[in-house]
Amino acid sequence: MTAKETDPHPGSAEVPWGRVGALVGGQAAVQLGSFALLISMNWTAVQIGGTQAVTLLMLAATVPRALMLVFGGATADVLGPRFVLLRTTAARATLLVVGAMVAATTHRLWPLVVIALLEGVLLGLAGPASGMLLPRFARGDQLARANSAYATVLRVAPVLGSPAGAWLITVGELWVALLVAAATGMVWLGCLLFITRGFTRPARQPGGRSLVRRSGDGFRLLAEHPRLRWMFITSLCLDMAFSWPVEVALPLLVHERGWGVGAVAMVLAAFSLGALASSALGAAFAHRIPVFFRLVVTSAGLAAGITVMALMGSPGSLTAVAAGVGLLSGLNGPAIVTLYQQAAPEGRMGAAMSTLALAGIGAAPLSIALFSSLSLALGVERTWLLCGAVAAVSPITALLALRAPVPSAEGSAGAVTEPVITASREPVPVAVGGGDGPPAAGPGHPGPSAPAPPAAARSAGTPADTSGSEPVPLRT
Repeated sequence: MTAKETDPHPGSAEVPWGRVGALVGGQAAVQLGSFALLISMNWTAVQIGGTQAVTLLMLAATVPRALMLVFGGATADVLGPRFVLLRTTAARATLLVVGAMVAATTHRLWPLVVIALLEGVLLGLAGPASGMLLPRFARGDQLARANSAYATVLRVAPVLGSPAGAWLITVGELWVALLVAAATGMVWLGCLLFITRGFTRPARQPGGRSLVRRSGDGFRLLAEHPRLRWMFITSLCLDMAFSWPVEVALPLLVHERGWGVGAVAMVLAAFSLGALASSALGAAFAHRIPVFFRLVVTSAGLAAGITVMALMGSPGSLTAVAAGVGLLSGLNGPAIVTLYQQAAPEGRMGAAMSTLALAGIGAAPLSIALFSSLSLALGVERTWLLCGAVAAVSPITALLALRAPVPSAEGSAGAVTEPVITASREPVPVAVGGGDGPPAAGPGHPGPSAPAPPAAARSAGTPADTSGSEPVPLRT
């Protein structure tokens, strides 16, 4: 039995929107707590040790998370998303409660670093498993809608969570923010118990590879499957092109042109509102928008928008272009995630999602380091234009991804069948997991209406990087 033979036609099974709603609602809660905690911890670190303390804190959070993403994908494939998510989410909530007790008794940096390091490990393990949830509930065109709804929540969370964190640290202390984040984590845990009800662990295959050997599966998938490889490059190029202009160059450009800090706020607000609007639009109508537009056309528009932003001569024109870029980003990020999920072999979905998350997490520091160095020689405007040139690669690779064949239903001999959850509660068997043989085929199929895969943070990224319980990059 192969995935192609047992998987229903995309969109033929009714989507269990109750579970999807619980997933999105739980993420709304945990993301609000995560952003509030992020602001509170960074502000506390500034008070304790200034820039060096914040840098140490960020390294403690990001380096172990990036490293554990590789093992997180293999762990999710071997043990299943329910096993991984319930344990990592419970462990994170416990960590934050213990951290709150320690933070209430001392005002030193080391507890923050330990909390950030351990939380990074847990989030890295959980990230790929989170990316496996939506494909269990939605197929074909409906998966694009579900990912857009998910992206909408990820965009609202920083808008509400950041001021909440500032308020918590103003009226209370860090331990209060830690307890709030722990409480939102418990809300997410409760949602997970409902969302993953009925999930089973993949059958253990005799003679299967060790977890360490399977940790490289994500990169093997990129080498084996052109569609995944081109989508990875698309996401990486867009994340590389976004990170430096938004995080570093925008304030510098505004300062050079004497527009004042208010222009920075206006531009970022316009981008966020545009992205939020199109993500919400995608949640309702993504299945009616051709994949070529959501992926290729928006990638070309993003490249043009990034380039044009560097040339704008007034705050108003820059803000208008930023709003347009945001609109395109809100469609593009979920499209990348969706196509990536559809092309990933069922038995190695976790490994596939770990590499997509790495594209988002790894792009930001690489972009900032590379383009900041180049800007010393080229200047801010020319370096920004260079970022536009990097983004211009994305529509080409996106088109190549759409033209590449979807992984065939290969290697199903060693696969086991696992039900896809539907609203009618009737399980739909799909080939999942295998031994050392090639993976089973992904759930999607190439066609004029097949959706395409952040960020995350891709994340615009999903993201996507998409750990399920941590802040994500802006673009997804």
